[in-house]
Amino acid sequence: MSNSVKILAFAGSTRRDSWNKKLIASAAQGARTAGAHVTLIDLKDYPLPLYNGDLEAQAGVPENGLKLKQLFKAHQGLLLACPEYNSSISAVLKNAIDWVSRPAPNEATLEAFKGKVITLMSASPGALGGLRGLVHVRAIFGNLGCIVLPAQQAVSKAHEAFDETGQLKDPVTHQRVEDLGVQLAQFLKRLA
Repeated sequence: MSNSVKILAFAGSTRRDSWNKKLIASAAQGARTAGAHVTLIDLKDYPLPLYNGDLEAQAGVPENGLKLKQLFKAHQGLLLACPEYNSSISAVLKNAIDWVSRPAPNEATLEAFKGKVITLMSASPGALGGLRGLVHVRAIFGNLGCIVLPAQQAVSKAHEAFDETGQLKDPVTHQRVEDLGVQLAQFLKRLA
């Protein structure tokens, strides 16, 4: 495993029964199947105050922001399941990005993001499956210097899409989501 690519995987939600947490687990399994080392985290384990420049000036980047930044820097790829809130990015995901983006002394601007390869997906109870929110997430990461792969998956009617074990009921959709993890792992291996 020491030569395998490293992927950080998480959902942009802290809700216990988040559909996006279920979705990211399937994609992470696909990446593991392709030989990647996947670190699956939950943003609820990294609580952060809302980004505030005055707070940062007074106390610096919070400990959990620094921990997240180190995780970003230690992985070549990000596998993200992004819930759509009011046609855009979730506040918890945007806040995590904002804190991770803050430079430490003697650190290059946006060091945790430059050259990262990212795969996006979403699950939403709406008919578009969170597709509108992915547009915003894609733009943010592109502006931060990341490579956002074009393949993505939006799972609509998420409240009906998963079984009681957290697996997608539709085998075709399940395979597409796993394939996103496989594709990210394969892309990173080609870059290595």
